[in-house]
Amino acid sequence: MSKKLSLNRNLCAAFVVFTVGLVGCNNFANVANTSYTTTSSDGSNNNLPRVIATTGVLCDLTKQIAQETINLVCLTSPNTNPRTYQPKPEDRKAIEQAKLIFFNGYNFEQGALKLIKANKKPVPNIGVAHRAVPQPLQMRKDGRTIPDPYVWHNAKHGIKMVEVISTYLEKVFPKNASLYSTNAEKIKNELTQLDGWIKSRISSIPPKQRKLVTTDNTMNYYVQAYGLSSIGSFEGINVEEKATNPSVKKLVKNITQAKVPTIFAANTIDPNLTNTVAKEAKVKVSKRQLFADDLGDAGSEGDTYQNMMIANTRTIVEGLGGTYLIFQPKGK
Repeated sequence: MSKKLSLNRNLCAAFVVFTVGLVGCNNFANVANTSYTTTSSDGSNNNLPRVIATTGVLCDLTKQIAQETINLVCLTSPNTNPRTYQPKPEDRKAIEQAKLIFFNGYNFEQGALKLIKANKKPVPNIGVAHRAVPQPLQMRKDGRTIPDPYVWHNAKHGIKMVEVISTYLEKVFPKNASLYSTNAEKIKNELTQLDGWIKSRISSIPPKQRKLVTTDNTMNYYVQAYGLSSIGSFEGINVEEKATNPSVKKLVKNITQAKVPTIFAANTIDPNLTNTVAKEAKVKVSKRQLFADDLGDAGSEGDTYQNMMIANTRTIVEGLGGTYLIFQPKGK
């Protein structure tokens, strides 16, 4: 049951072929056996099999399924963009020691992929997003059309990602298969409810205001899944550019013509350009940022996959004039 939220409340078994051309057989909210490669993982968890996840979303879902049965290492820290990840010496060592590696699969985290390609040991490398969503949307990035890697912004895709992660955990570590299967079913049940809740909250936005403008083009799957229209993004516009720049003027014109009430910034974006566009278009900038590229810091509203989806929905619903209600999943 949902309750109205006060606006002041803060709330090799199977070897895989990479779609990016890599042939392979080659951590996040706090649990005892989760670490980042910026710190060494000491203690009893060293006796557990090491599993690598390249992004926060993958790390969190893996952690929720595997719990304390693995030594989980997350290559990217919270509240960062995996696209800008730069490998560290300890990352190479962690990958060499891994029994299983989860990565996006749509050339998302290129720095991490270089390390994975360089690893000569026969470790299963699993492109989770590619396996979960084999027919992705297309997006423009740096003047090129590429597969959109941000599949997790649709909760139904999150369910598919859970299935992929659980399947390979069960294959590589069969003695814990029952636990993985049970946890995966619980998560899938919650995400099914979450998907319905998001649809109901977006439907509370007046139809003429269901228009999304963001600082980058990472929310396409959310827009498609939940009945919004994408008016544009700041993709390809340099943060130093002025209001007179043709790209900025075009975006401002689109926002003005569409009568967009609010524009949204990602949590990893410099706010200067956002403020420039908002001023020219005479619209508000949401005081709440979107967790667009990955999860947020531990303890933030976006510190788990589910929390990130809830927080982004709250941000969009409140910014576009809808009614936000607390998500309260029911146990199966």
